[in-house]
This record gives sequence, structure tokens and C-alpha cells, in this order.
Amino acid sequence: MSIKVNSISKWFKTNKALHKISFEANPGDIVGVLGPNGAGKSTMMKIITGYYKQTEGTIHVCGKDTVEHDIFTKTKIGFLSEENPLYSEMYVVEFLEFICDIHKLDYNHCNKMIELTGLSKEKNKKIKTLSKGFQQRVGIAQALIHDPEVIILDEPTSGLDPKQLIEIRNIITNIGKEKTILLSTHIIQEVEAMCNRIIIINNGEIIANKKIEEFENKIEEVFLELIK
Repeated sequence: MSIKVNSISKWFKTNKALHKISFEANPGDIVGVLGPNGAGKSTMMKIITGYYKQTEGTIHVCGKDTVEHDIFTKTKIGFLSEENPLYSEMYVVEFLEFICDIHKLDYNHCNKMIELTGLSKEKNKKIKTLSKGFQQRVGIAQALIHDPEVIILDEPTSGLDPKQLIEIRNIITNIGKEKTILLSTHIIQEVEAMCNRIIIINNGEIIANKKIEEFENKIEEVFLELIK
């Protein structure tokens, strides 16, 4: 089991962002996290990565507690945040080599990621000159470069045009065959196209956690009903 979240809650001063969140995800799972703005999706993802610490509850990544074994569990996770923070003045290959240096990896990993994410023609360009779609590819490449077992993608297709969206979707689907992927999105069609399980969050609580076939092709209808 790659991710086991057990009854986590998160307070920001007097504001309760998450309440008793629990779920599991295994290798080969692509889990779509749906919810309105402010539902707690990004907070949950950042807690799993170790960016935030939960107020209550436990999280295990690859069998280890994320608080007790924070360095180990962070090495097992690849993360693309919604903001996709990149060094815009760096060249694509320069940035990915820098990420290799952080992980103490040979630069061959950089070349593999450039090929996997379709960045070969863009590798010698500055990141700031790239389209939103290619910048997303750079963000995905940095998240995958150390071959993590768990991949967490926060709004990976946000702001993309239809062609870019399909290309990013194909990358995620291909890597999801062997990894555990948790991704958030506002686009229900994206969940239908990529995911085998759906978690719906509203007001900091999980209100649905089902395999995609259990929704019987009525995901949008169920989603709207649950978040009323």
C-alpha cells in the first residue's frame, strides 16, 4: 500500500480545514480528488507530502509514518503543486539538472524525463518563454525525475488548451500504470478519462470515495448532489 491516510484533521488557528479524512491508495491507482474551491483538496495533498503537518491523525507513505520518517517518505513522493513554482530564468535542461543535483542523481535521469514528457525540442529554451502546457510538462518532469512511488498532482491540467490537455492526460495515464497517483481537478471529464477511483471532498470532509464504475456514469450528477 502506497498511501494510507488515517483520520487526519487540520486546523489553521480557529479554522478547521480538514476533518477526519481517511482513505487508502495502492500502486496502479489513479485517484481523482474532486471538490469545490476551498474544500480542502490542496491542504490534504500538502499534508501528505509533508509540506504541512496534520493537527490530528496519521499518514503512512510506503509503509512509513510521514511525521516519524519524514525524510524517507518525502523521497518516495513526487509533487506538482497548483502553483507549479519554476525558476523562470533557467533553461529547461538546466532546471532539470538542478533537480537531479538536489536528489543526487546522474543527469541521465534528466534526459529520460525530457523524452518522457515530450520536452526534447524545448530543452534549450528558458522556462519563461514556454507555453503553459510546456511549463506543466517541466513541472511533471521534476516531480517524476527521482522515480517516486507516489505522485501527487494538484490541478495538473489547469489552464491548458484542448491539445495540451490531451497530451498531459496521456502522460499521467501512462505513468499511472505502475505508480500511485493522486490528482485534484475541477474538471469531471478529466477524472472520467484518467482515474479509477474518485474522492469527493466538501467542507474539509470526504463525502464519497468510490471506484469510478460505482458512479454508474453519473459522476457529475452525484457530485452536484453531494456538495449542495
